[in-house]
Amino acid sequence: MERRSRTRVAVIGGGPAGLCAARHILSRPEAFDPPVVYEMTDHLGGTWFYEERVGTYDNGYPIHSSMYRDLRTNLPKEIMMFPDFPFDDRLPSFLHHTSVQQYLEKYCEKHDIARHIKFNTVVEKVKPVSMETETGGAVTWEVISRSTRGDQNTQTFDSVFVCNGHYSDPHLPYIPGIEHFKGKVLHSHSYRYPEPFANKSVVVLGARASGVDISIELARVNAQVILSHNTPTMSLPPPLGIRQACAVVGVLEDGSLQFQDGSVTQADILLFCTGYNFNFPFLCPSELGLDVQDLFVTPLYKYLLPPGFPSIFFIGICKIICPFLHFDCQVKFALAVLEGSVKLPTQEEMEKEVQREMQRKLDTGVQVKHLLNLDKDQWDYYLDLARVGQFTPPQPVFESLYGEVGRQRQKDPQKYRQINFRLIDATQWELLEAPPEQTD
Repeated sequence: MERRSRTRVAVIGGGPAGLCAARHILSRPEAFDPPVVYEMTDHLGGTWFYEERVGTYDNGYPIHSSMYRDLRTNLPKEIMMFPDFPFDDRLPSFLHHTSVQQYLEKYCEKHDIARHIKFNTVVEKVKPVSMETETGGAVTWEVISRSTRGDQNTQTFDSVFVCNGHYSDPHLPYIPGIEHFKGKVLHSHSYRYPEPFANKSVVVLGARASGVDISIELARVNAQVILSHNTPTMSLPPPLGIRQACAVVGVLEDGSLQFQDGSVTQADILLFCTGYNFNFPFLCPSELGLDVQDLFVTPLYKYLLPPGFPSIFFIGICKIICPFLHFDCQVKFALAVLEGSVKLPTQEEMEKEVQREMQRKLDTGVQVKHLLNLDKDQWDYYLDLARVGQFTPPQPVFESLYGEVGRQRQKDPQKYRQINFRLIDATQWELLEAPPEQTD
């Protein structure tokens, strides 16, 4: 049998990670066939595509987007961008989500990706298939998909890039006695705008980006907001009237919420801003040697690939990152593995490295549910991927500006998005006094 000279890759998901994967695969026609990108909706953009509806589409499939109407990015465009595709200079640093969606559409157009996307197509099953070659055993991947019209299709690939995102399966921590709560319970996944919450009493659980932003939105429509969290008290401007409280530990029989310090309160609405579970319904994780918990996946070498199956890559499962930059580095590393320019350690060595890294984090007090949070560690991670994968690492200015934005966000969570930045060169940025001029 004639041996294929080019690698066939399936990309699952048409959001930013999937588009990034497709873009770089298409840039290497000598090594790769054009990718097949599977997208369950009729549009690209993933979670950046705003869908006012919640629940399910007309065809019964769940609505994946968690975007809310007034969301603006919590990172400036200067470090949100793909490294080789800057945002429009005329835009402010902190963007409304519609500007990000437009950016992704332009990225897709520039690299001629859309014709490789199978829209309205759900991946039902991905499984490894062993095959014998002249040089020994190899693994290919059988991908079974179904169009929303009901047509099933099976294709075989040399590699799979899992880019299905992790902002669609709400994580709802159990609260003892929750069945006694007499108000409405919902997750930020189903939040779209604040008006229905006007003049209601709302307890918001969780003070990450969405928890803080949504609390501020609710306070502006005169909701009585209690922001419940385990982190140190934040600086929230007094005019908003947002009260901060410790964690909710239970619901009493009369329906009141009890906090960790013993205090209680009544509320009309309990709003979980508690993140999202990892969900790969098309995979059998144990078949790949993976343990997938709600908030954690292991072992993944370089946060990317199962040691026993180094031709399937999980792009973008890390959290607290510069997402588009992160996807770009991971995709370049993955393609270097497939091209053979990266020689991976043995399966045993990769597993041991993952164990060492996870143990290092646990020893510093990191909880299991936060083991995939990178934050300040992301920069060393990108340098490592670039060194091993032999590509140019992100410029130092990204790390410097990321740190400054974190300081500004902590200083004033309400107003930090009014600041604008400009990149000067590979190491320097500057603060602009006023937003750039906007022209039609």
